[in-house]
Amino acid sequence: MLANLLKTSLTFSKSDSVVVIGLGHFGGAVAQSLARLGHDVMGIDRNPELVQAWADRLTHTVQADSTSVNTLRQLGVADFSHAIVGIGSDLSSSLMTVMALTELKIPDIWVKAFNTAHGQIAERVGAHHVVYPEVEMGERIAHLITGRIIDYADFGDGFAVAKIHAPVPTHNRPLADCDVLQAFGVVVVGVKHAGEDFRAATPATVVAPGDMLIVAGSSRKIEEFAGRANA
Repeated sequence: MLANLLKTSLTFSKSDSVVVIGLGHFGGAVAQSLARLGHDVMGIDRNPELVQAWADRLTHTVQADSTSVNTLRQLGVADFSHAIVGIGSDLSSSLMTVMALTELKIPDIWVKAFNTAHGQIAERVGAHHVVYPEVEMGERIAHLITGRIIDYADFGDGFAVAKIHAPVPTHNRPLADCDVLQAFGVVVVGVKHAGEDFRAATPATVVAPGDMLIVAGSSRKIEEFAGRANA
């Protein structure tokens, strides 16, 4: 019955369709962002109140047990290209859902993990990507809290991109003369002058006091470079 309903009421693009399982804080935020970007999103949760709350914001929402392969198959989940498991602290349900998605041969499975053990097991049973939102947010806040860094994104393996106030050693000089990479171990990617939008940095770009920079490099080097804002 559910499968027939979906087939008659929805047309999902295989390349862009995403099923989000678990519509709590994390899953709901991801689902909403995907919908805003124009993706077809099916939301699945056991909680009828959450399903109802998201009914008007996603392509389709279903109250169902995501740990059942047969249920997911009836819902047409096997036709989706991407799946995100955002189930909260129920380790068993999270892992059983990953196993069910793996059995359906979903090509791209993302899982929210609440600790390293959860993430490692999820990968062993079929998850392609594991995210640790609490850990990543803690790391981000740690970098922002001193005020040296305005915004920060960690890409793993120690590599990050950050928005910072232009450090004194870059003021009133073309970037080529500053030789930031050699001197500080970071790359200046973009520059924002007061009252203007960000633009790509070039060797000829002159940085003024009060400018903001987008820089890339190791987390440690970025912290050290940002710390020279008042040097």
